[in-house]
Amino acid sequence: MVTQTLSLEGSRLANFPIMFFAIPMGLFGTTLALHAAEKAYGLAGTYSETALYISGAVLLTIAALYLLKALFAGASVAHEWHHPIRIAFFPAASISLLLMATALTTDHPQTALWVWGIGTALQGTLALAVIGSWIGHRSFQTGHLTPAWFIPAVGNVIVPIAGARLGYFEISWLFFSGGLMFWVILLTLVAQRLMFHDPLPGKMVPTLMILVAPPAVAFVAWLNLTGEVGPFGHILLSLGYVFAAIVITQITKFRSIPFALSWWALSFPIAALTVASFAYASDAGSAAHKTIGTVLLVVLMTAITGLVARTSLAILRKEICIAE
Repeated sequence: MVTQTLSLEGSRLANFPIMFFAIPMGLFGTTLALHAAEKAYGLAGTYSETALYISGAVLLTIAALYLLKALFAGASVAHEWHHPIRIAFFPAASISLLLMATALTTDHPQTALWVWGIGTALQGTLALAVIGSWIGHRSFQTGHLTPAWFIPAVGNVIVPIAGARLGYFEISWLFFSGGLMFWVILLTLVAQRLMFHDPLPGKMVPTLMILVAPPAVAFVAWLNLTGEVGPFGHILLSLGYVFAAIVITQITKFRSIPFALSWWALSFPIAALTVASFAYASDAGSAAHKTIGTVLLVVLMTAITGLVARTSLAILRKEICIAE
């Protein structure tokens, strides 16, 4: 009976995808965007604090379910690790921890330090493992390359956002440098793939929005590391807006795409650009960027509301977590 129960649990969990970690990543990004807006308008942190608790609960739930999957359906986890696209989503778990740490730094610095330490160690381990797999693997094809490949390597630039606030500048610069280098490398590869090869598969089209995240996050990290925007900071923030404009030119492609977990790729990049806009507005006293941040926050909250509603509906209809 016990064996049958374990087998049943394993079969149910086998289709629980690693891409679920994109959800808390987007929710924590929204938490930080709300906090940035509250700071910009001098409001109490009620909304961001509530979002933090919700995001934490979602992350713990997904982490627990994926741990059960690893215990009862380990072969499925191994399959995702060796999948050329899904492997890129494993660091979404460590990135979620780093974003949680960032949200905790203001009111809970000691807890933030522990979460940041765990997230940093996990991010470094996963980034090296994924990059090592890319280098040592020879069956990848151009069609396997999507903007989701930014997640493992470029996710390193998130480390300095909380790391600098906590006083760990050396390790923050280390992760920032590595993430920035691989952003340039992967940006070249992704641009070449998008321009000269077949279009992205339908479900992966929303990952185009990930192009916005690296420069936006790098700008916030740069500001925390140096304490000033400077010419390089201006370039990073401007590139965030440029990539957002490029994605908007492709917006018609989104209309015919059925819902999938990949749609959550929209959330974190919008949140990152929102936070970056408010950060620049605060540093430079720019009313224009404050307005941009506000508009982006409205877009973000609309997107998050739609994503949560559509994901809930998909779960009720059993449209996700199914064998492909």
